[in-house]
Amino acid sequence: MKNTVREEMTMGTHVQWFEDLRRGDVATVGGKNASLGEMVATLGEQGIKVPGGFATTADAFRAYIAHNNLNARIADTLSALDAHRIDLHEAGATIRRMIREGHWPDDILAEIKAAYAELSARAGVPNVSAAVRSSATAEDLPDASFAGQQETYLNVEGAEALLGACRRCYASLFTDRAITYRRLKGFDHSQVALSVGVQRMVRSDTGGSGVMFSLDTETGYPDMVLINAAWGLGENVVQGAVTPDEYQVYKPFLDKPGLTPILEKSLGAKEKKMIYGRDGHSTRNVPTSKRERAQFVLSDAEILDLARMAATIEKHYGQPMDMEWARDGETGELFIVQARPETVQSRADAAGFRTYTIGDKGNTLLTGLSVGAAIASGPVCVIESAKDIDRFVDGAILVTSITDPDWVPIMKRAAAIVTDHGGRTSHAAIVSRELGLPAIVGTGDATHILHDEQEVTVSCAEGETGFVYEGICDFTVEDIALSDMPETKTRVMLNMANPSAAVRWWRLPSGGVGLARMEFVINNAIKAHPLALLNPDQLDEDTREKIAALTAGFADNEAFFVEKLAMGLSRIAAPVYPEPVIVRMSDFKTNEYADLLGGRGFEPHEENPMIGFRGASRYYSPAYAPGFALECRAIRRLREEMGFDNVIVMIPFCRTPEEADRVLEVMAANGLRRGENGLQVYVMCEVPSNVILAEDFAKRFDGFSIGSNDLTQLTLGVDRDSGELADLFDERNPAVQWMIESVITRAHAVGAKVGFCGQAPSNDPDFARLLVGYGIDTISVTPDSFLSVKRNVAEAEG
Repeated sequence: MKNTVREEMTMGTHVQWFEDLRRGDVATVGGKNASLGEMVATLGEQGIKVPGGFATTADAFRAYIAHNNLNARIADTLSALDAHRIDLHEAGATIRRMIREGHWPDDILAEIKAAYAELSARAGVPNVSAAVRSSATAEDLPDASFAGQQETYLNVEGAEALLGACRRCYASLFTDRAITYRRLKGFDHSQVALSVGVQRMVRSDTGGSGVMFSLDTETGYPDMVLINAAWGLGENVVQGAVTPDEYQVYKPFLDKPGLTPILEKSLGAKEKKMIYGRDGHSTRNVPTSKRERAQFVLSDAEILDLARMAATIEKHYGQPMDMEWARDGETGELFIVQARPETVQSRADAAGFRTYTIGDKGNTLLTGLSVGAAIASGPVCVIESAKDIDRFVDGAILVTSITDPDWVPIMKRAAAIVTDHGGRTSHAAIVSRELGLPAIVGTGDATHILHDEQEVTVSCAEGETGFVYEGICDFTVEDIALSDMPETKTRVMLNMANPSAAVRWWRLPSGGVGLARMEFVINNAIKAHPLALLNPDQLDEDTREKIAALTAGFADNEAFFVEKLAMGLSRIAAPVYPEPVIVRMSDFKTNEYADLLGGRGFEPHEENPMIGFRGASRYYSPAYAPGFALECRAIRRLREEMGFDNVIVMIPFCRTPEEADRVLEVMAANGLRRGENGLQVYVMCEVPSNVILAEDFAKRFDGFSIGSNDLTQLTLGVDRDSGELADLFDERNPAVQWMIESVITRAHAVGAKVGFCGQAPSNDPDFARLLVGYGIDTISVTPDSFLSVKRNVAEAEG
């Protein structure tokens, strides 16, 4: 009997099963349902699980509208809106009410009921719980995203409840946001129909769910999968009602056995979760427990499984994708419940990009997740309720708790958007990207800290963290055309410190990263002194509590340090892979180490930390050796477990060859042996002894990297931080130039490479030309000066 019912429905015009649909059926069942059908029919054997279901057709929608004589009434209402006789809110409410009050044609009613009975029979229950999703026939086109504009209803149970949900989906074709979006994009309202997808519910109410993209949403970097996750049903993530966990995965290593290429794991607040209602159907939100907030939703294995699914789906569709996923809390299975083309970064101009650089900054008022790598200034307009939308001031900074999709009409009039809640994959973030607006989401308390008419600057140009600064700050905008890049024999590399900003520069044709500063990652991502993490019993209670909050979600304090440091460095290594990345081991001075959380009890006081207990001398000293062991573990994880074998280790402030021997011995004892698994070890050339004994150092290291600040300081005897001596600090002094030329000549004579990673070539074009004349192998500069230095080098090479 089941097969007979199935055959009749397949041949009908009003209901189609997912497995009978393909992605080309957008005109019949809309983009969302066509994509579900494509995955059910073609990707199951590749491990992509999609909950089964069926879709009502666009013809069913048109028949419903015609059966209730609504075409003319809808057209008249929209004409009244266009003529400004009624406002948007009244027009939308009127049309939605007409549709909700309609009656089903008998044949459509019978087909939907029969299909629901079949879906229930397949699930082995009388009335299967279903997700009822709208799918417009014009949605998910290559140049437009209709995501979130129509309604979704979860945990719908019973035929009558299903029919009511279908009516409400039809009505949602005329929400205020959908009407506005179609007008903005030039779509004819009468040409857009709506299909309804009815899909078996995944019990993610007791599991977790979220959204993922097969590229980096902010930069278009194609080798990354971005995953957001929260407890319970996924609507809270999509709506931006919670701040979710965020995971980043490096796609090229997903098919390499044994690797764990997770670039980032960021614990979200996950303030609440959506679960089934008390009546056994519908849904409700409840607060999450302290334990849930302190735990990652996904394990590493699940993160990698989802990332592989994203890569598989992207490969099948031949384009970057935006997907929703759910984990069943009863079985632990991972499902894909939606997939649509990504419509913003995939259409960006690949031949160039625009960069924003902020100048003098006011006080930092707030931070959150940045959306869109731009900067905007203006007065604040705080709107906490949709009923107050009419008082929004054009060109203001919109500040709200959640940027609800209903607010699209005013979002496009804002200079920037700041929200209390939400993640980078929330609907608010998606719409902000499409509108080209900078947005900062998940600030926590923007609506409490900022006030109307307050002048602020919103900066999303400093990496993954967005900043709200007090006042109107100066900033510059530059368009970089990649076609203007000349070829050079001397490799021009990048200086990198901030992992969250590294991916912004993935399009630059650099020779790799000449200097990645480990201490920046420790200071910003780890924040605690490594010895404080290892010895919590020696800390006061307040510090222990702060460290416990930092390390939430990780197995222990050591795992926190090792994983966070490895992941931070991986985000610098990934965008340039397989080009080399030279990671300098920690080079804090004692006063800087002391400023880390819990650090004061583990650091000596020094009158002159600049030339004190820093760099190589720390690594073999009993006073810091356990901390250095953690650094080595992080490098091993980075190279061997994550796969970034392009990483080269560099030792800073190494005063003598004998000290070099001791450091290399300690590294080997911690699993980092020079030459093993292709490991290269460089030394910073910043102490005059590195030049004077260049041949001896070259026997122990694979290359030198000239740190011009310290080399200048120690050659001239000038404190580089002294304002009174600023005029004497000159990297072009003949004595400093002699040092630079000498080490290059002597290192080359014994086959060692030499790079330059100081600031001088970024600031002084003539200095770059000077280095080329000396025969330098590589010059490493700040990303914003890469193009100018590249041109200077090309000119110097003639």
